[in-house]
Parts: sequence; structure tokens; C-alpha cells
Amino acid sequence: MTPIPQVDASRTRPLAWRGTLLWSLLALYLVLVVGFAWNPTPFAQALAAIAIASALAHAIVTYGWKDALIFLAICLGISFTIENIGATTGFPFGSYHFVVGAGLPHVGVIPIIVGPLWFGMGYFSLIVAETLLGDTGPRRWLRMIGLPIVAAFVMTQWDLVMDPPEATISKAWIWHNGGADFGVPLSNYLGWLLTSWLFYQAFILYLSRKPAAPKPVGRRDALVAILFYLSAGLTHVTAFLVDSHGQISDAAGHIWNIHDLRETTVIVMLFTMGFTSLLALLQLGRK
Repeated sequence: MTPIPQVDASRTRPLAWRGTLLWSLLALYLVLVVGFAWNPTPFAQALAAIAIASALAHAIVTYGWKDALIFLAICLGISFTIENIGATTGFPFGSYHFVVGAGLPHVGVIPIIVGPLWFGMGYFSLIVAETLLGDTGPRRWLRMIGLPIVAAFVMTQWDLVMDPPEATISKAWIWHNGGADFGVPLSNYLGWLLTSWLFYQAFILYLSRKPAAPKPVGRRDALVAILFYLSAGLTHVTAFLVDSHGQISDAAGHIWNIHDLRETTVIVMLFTMGFTSLLALLQLGRK
């Protein structure tokens, strides 16, 4: 009879502790994001920097060094190009300028932090979209066409939630002519769809040149991406609970009730980022 191999508990115990520690740190970080990321303080900016670094590390684990850096380069190149065109011409987002990061180095007229923010949330949105789309099997055309579109909508949902309070209340950037969405114009969201679709499509076309299809994202890695994505939406619940008093005006002179803006932000978040995250979690449960 073949003897049953014995598992060395002394080797598995450090791995278990390491996993517990990493998940505990992730949970702590996500709690801090939900509690404090809504207000553009230096602490919130530090949390954003951690998210960007985490996105890059996650991308390296998922795609490998080369492909992760290529996605970073594509994302930075396209986002900085479109942002500079937008800030100088008004197309495709509308007429605006950044206030946040004004003291930082600039790429053209855009603060250097803007591109990495596109990358950080852009990467996690891509993994959420991959989870939603699921395994396309031999239908590589479905992944090549459908994934960039789905990812662009997942990404733009974040801006749909985040832009009104950040632009109108926090004034991290200013829309010169205001807009119907609490000071934000429709053109902004169309510009986000276009910009994010461009860098997703470019990256998927790059990956499609490889003879083998990319390996599916693991359940644990997909869960991490979903939690990062969802926490960026849940932080606005905290803002609604602690900062919903008074009125604010946009650059066009329109006066908005802060309570209405905060409550609408939570409503939009629940039925966009919240629902998308729920669907992605259910997809994970099916695997």
C-alpha cells in the first residue's frame, strides 16, 4: 500500500499567517478608504497613492511585468493626451481646469497625479469587467470587442458617482460653464467613456496578438479588485452622513443644496457601482 504523504505543518503555518496578515491589512485599508477618501486631504491623497501602487502590483501578478507596464504606459499616454486636449480645447470633456495637484509637476497642463489615477481605477475596473464578462471560451472576438466596452462603462460609473461632489463641493477641478449634474456637464461622462475605451481597446488589441489567450483572473485576485472598486463608491456614504449641510455654487453661479448632492451621489452609487460590484461577486460565486 502506498503511504499517504504527510503535510509539514511547520511550513504551512507561516503561509497561513502571511495570508491572514495580508487580508487584515487590506480590510484596514478599505475601512480607511470608506471613512476618509471622500475628502481630498493629504491623508486621502496618501490612500490614493496606495491604491495606485496596489493596482500596479495586482497587474504584475495578473499579467506579468511586461504586460502590466505596457498597460500602464498605454493608460498614461492616452489619458494625458486626452486630458491635455480637453483642458485646452474643451473636447471631449467640456471646459475645465484642475485645482487639485496644482503644486505638483505637470504633464502639459495636467497635474502629474491625474494619469496614475486613471491607471489605478482603470485597472481595477478592467478586472471587474473581466469578471462580469466571464470566460468567452473560443470566441476571442467577443472578448476583444466586448471587454473594452464593458470596462469603459464600469470605469465611467466611478466618475458618474465621484465627479459632482469632487468638482462642486471639494472643487478639486472646476467646470467653467457648470452642468446639469450638480455642476457637471454630460460631455464629461461621454469623454470618460471615450478615453477609457481607447486605452482598454488598445491594451486588448495588444494582448490579442499573443497566440495563447490570457489566463483567467483568479477568484481571490478578482475579489481584491472588486473590493477596491466598491470601496471607492462606499466612501460617499460617509460623506453623506457627516457633511451634508449648507449650499454650494458652481462656476456658472448655480447654487446647489449639499444635502441633495450628497444623497443623489449615494443613490447613483448604489445603482451603478454597487450593483456592478454585486453582479461581479455573484459571478465569482458561480465559479
